[in-house]
Amino acid sequence: MNPRQQKLVLVLVDLLAINCAWTAYFLLRVRSGMIGVPVEPDFWQPMVFVYLFWLLLFWIVGLYRPWYAASRFDELMLVFKTTVFGCLFLFFAIFVDDAGQSAGISSRVLIALYWGLLMAFVGMGRLVLRSIQRRMLVHGIGTHNTLIVGSVERSRELFDDVTKFPALGYKVVGFVRLDRRKHAVEEKGVPVLGAVDDLPGIIGNTQARQVLVALDSQDHNRLLGIIAQCSGFNVGLKIVPDLYDIISGQARTNQIYGFPLIEISPQLMRPWEEAAKRILDVSVAALILLAGLPLWLLIGLAIRFESRGPAFYRQERVGKDGVRFKILKFRSMRHDAEQSGPQWAHRKDPRVTRVGRVLRKLHLDEVPQMINVLEGDMSLVGPRPERPVFVQKLSSEIPLYPRRLRVRPGITGWAQVKHKYDESIDDVRKKVEYDLYYIENISLRMDFKILINTIAHMLLWRGR
Repeated sequence: MNPRQQKLVLVLVDLLAINCAWTAYFLLRVRSGMIGVPVEPDFWQPMVFVYLFWLLLFWIVGLYRPWYAASRFDELMLVFKTTVFGCLFLFFAIFVDDAGQSAGISSRVLIALYWGLLMAFVGMGRLVLRSIQRRMLVHGIGTHNTLIVGSVERSRELFDDVTKFPALGYKVVGFVRLDRRKHAVEEKGVPVLGAVDDLPGIIGNTQARQVLVALDSQDHNRLLGIIAQCSGFNVGLKIVPDLYDIISGQARTNQIYGFPLIEISPQLMRPWEEAAKRILDVSVAALILLAGLPLWLLIGLAIRFESRGPAFYRQERVGKDGVRFKILKFRSMRHDAEQSGPQWAHRKDPRVTRVGRVLRKLHLDEVPQMINVLEGDMSLVGPRPERPVFVQKLSSEIPLYPRRLRVRPGITGWAQVKHKYDESIDDVRKKVEYDLYYIENISLRMDFKILINTIAHMLLWRGR
């Protein structure tokens, strides 16, 4: 099954488990006669609302993320913590409702009974499902096509380790060598498919989902190149543990059956943080557009009055996962500013109009991008989106540049508050460092810090 089908099966298992827990709770509370109830409550409507509550909560905390040879114990612990939090929420919701109706405490005490039933049913359902999945992996069903990249000896060792643990789900479909020197056409019955420079084509041809890297100590400098070659593909990238020191915090250790691998660029944000970030984006963007509408109209009129051309400037940019979109800004340059082709802006650029200079100082030229935020092409915070011509150029010149495309581009970002305006390729290289730092440390706390710094830049007229 593909990831979408696996997620659907998991949702259906939880649907059955949650509703079974509710049915058991209803029977014990209402039909058993052990607890007196003056009026029999409705069964179906509360069950629907309770299920939707748990579905939303499970999704927010990440219980519907792709599961792949993960620890069943860790998953059960996450279910435990989530159900405890959810039942506490229900407890206080019922407390508020009871206070308004002068009800007793019995309904709140019964929440503990409901939690026990819910944890038992959901935990058992997931445990059975994961055990079936693990058994299928052992028999080669649902495995992921995997490439091993590295030196000959290290690749052989890693292959032997992987084959000892079939429940990991790695189906090695090929070896990739570090260079184009002549090698055997196959190793241990698995074909040697080419060199690192061929990785993009090899990943596409084999439909690989995982890339395992096995390098000798003298080949550590090759890792950045391997990561760059894998950029743009939806593949998991893992290396053997002794390379941890060279990736400076960009890794997460993943150990199953005592077989350790280090995951490069794991999932950036928890699902609940992604949801909260998106809610923040939409709320702030809508508020700014509506609250400042009279000012935005005046700015548009001022732009049209000063120079010929439209008030808005539209330009194609590259967004998350390489998707192109039209960015929207207040025009701050003459309408013919790029007749001779794309070029870097620079200090005291004569193409910038007088109104445009004020807008740039206050960063108000970026306000129309709130529409891009509402459309989902951008976020309030993230790496600035670049034009396709520059993305292509910079991807070939700057290692790891494509990794900026793993997140939604932003109106402001860590690079914008820490570095000056782009005037050269060297400025872009420096900003890439800041962007990669942001991507590897992305969090709501980081976003709030950047937004506060951006507001300070605006108030102090530090824009360019």
